[in-house]
Amino acid sequence: MDNSILGLLKVRIKKGVNLAIRDAIKRGASDPYVVVSVGEQKMKTHVVKNNCNPEWDENLTLSIKDVKTPIHLNVYDKDTFSGDDRMGEADIDLKPYVECLQMELNKLIQQRNGFSIKRIQPDETNCLAEESNCIWQDGNIIQEMVLRLKNVETGELYVEIEWIDVIGCKGLSQVEL
Repeated sequence: MDNSILGLLKVRIKKGVNLAIRDAIKRGASDPYVVVSVGEQKMKTHVVKNNCNPEWDENLTLSIKDVKTPIHLNVYDKDTFSGDDRMGEADIDLKPYVECLQMELNKLIQQRNGFSIKRIQPDETNCLAEESNCIWQDGNIIQEMVLRLKNVETGELYVEIEWIDVIGCKGLSQVEL
């Protein structure tokens, strides 16, 4: 195992809402997909045809070496005969989520599912479209968020992130934010 890896991050791309129209020929639709990247790693969802409100519900897993490096999401419209069109982008700042994980709340086994541990407010430093919550879910802490896409006229992504500790990796206990 690479000893520079802290652990894994499961990024669940749930859905897109009101995404930009990029296929005028198809009467106002797009064929969107999402590329999730951090450092040199890139993963992508499947393409949803003819839909500006796609539901992917896809889990992509990234290895994390530095929690200060944001997770970058790019939305594209798949084109058959030309380059894919950009449909916006957003970043996920891991620091508020890692702060929750470092509270060691996972030792409080009695928490009920859905218990909100921390609320993160939208501001100029993040891409949040509304308040984001770190919640207790099935013994883990997940962060639910709605990201407002940048560099595009319209669109939001609904995303969840969840940390996965890996034996042989450094983990988060010694990470400074």
